[in-house]
Amino acid sequence: MGGTYKATGINLKSMPLGESDRLLTVLTREFGLIRVVAPGSRKHKSSLGGRSGLFVVNQLLIAKGRSLDKIIQAESLQSYAGLSQDLRKLTASQYLAELALFQALSEQPQEDLFCLLVEHLDRLEKLPRGVTLASLAHATFHLLALAGVAPQVQLCSVSQQLLVPDFDDPNWRVGFSAVAGGIVSLAALDQLTAPKRSAERSEIEGSNICSGQAAGVQPGGIWAMGDRPNPAHESPSSYPTRTPKKNVELHLQINATELALLQQLSQPDFIQPDGTLAQPQDRPIEQPLPEQIWLSIERILRHYAQYHLDQPIRSAALIDTCFSPLPQPIPSP
Repeated sequence: MGGTYKATGINLKSMPLGESDRLLTVLTREFGLIRVVAPGSRKHKSSLGGRSGLFVVNQLLIAKGRSLDKIIQAESLQSYAGLSQDLRKLTASQYLAELALFQALSEQPQEDLFCLLVEHLDRLEKLPRGVTLASLAHATFHLLALAGVAPQVQLCSVSQQLLVPDFDDPNWRVGFSAVAGGIVSLAALDQLTAPKRSAERSEIEGSNICSGQAAGVQPGGIWAMGDRPNPAHESPSSYPTRTPKKNVELHLQINATELALLQQLSQPDFIQPDGTLAQPQDRPIEQPLPEQIWLSIERILRHYAQYHLDQPIRSAALIDTCFSPLPQPIPSP
């Protein structure tokens, strides 16, 4: 690349460096993920001050250094100022930045990842505030697809049978398994969770023997991330049992509306500019949807992404804070 080089990139992380500099982590089209110094950018009148902010897209001229490269010149192309003016949108954009960082490579062109992230940040900024969670779920699914680990949402991941949501039955459910790679029939879900239930019983029985105290099985146990089996080569009964160590929910049940939404997330124009959802004519979904539905979809994709990318999404805690419904006040007697 010589003494200097040019790159177009978006700032995804920033931290103070020295008395007045910033160290930026930038996703570039040409060279993937780079770490560069923005000299003097923390000074009040610095020309790099605004250009070193989060989610600013710059055309950069960079000088090679022994340990860290330095920005010589930056021309802002896009800033997404609207994201920082809304806490929900800012939190969602930080969430997407984490997902991009998990899969970004260094010293390799990352044109597709750069363009996809910028596209969804642009949508997130422009869409109505009420569809922020829907936009986050849409972008998350596309980033997982680009990474090659999008969940299977059309066929049972075990039997490969087509699973169609039944809106006529309010009790209809289907399984979702991060281990299997997506949706599964309830029969397959029962096979997948059988080793966990057996392990829980064994652990409780062993605890009872040691302590002499009775204990009850806790429902909804969570398995930790670890070495994952390949669902294409192993039967559900051969999946390893793991102890509950990390906050990743691997097996759960979802309803017809949740499945229908998951099945539409791959569509590029699923969310229209006015915030309405584009839907197939054969199975329309009543709109507007309660925000709680989208919170459920986000959590499904969150646990799936954390399992397959083997990284915790730290911004998820803020998602819970920003979007979880407030507790209802208890009426006085």
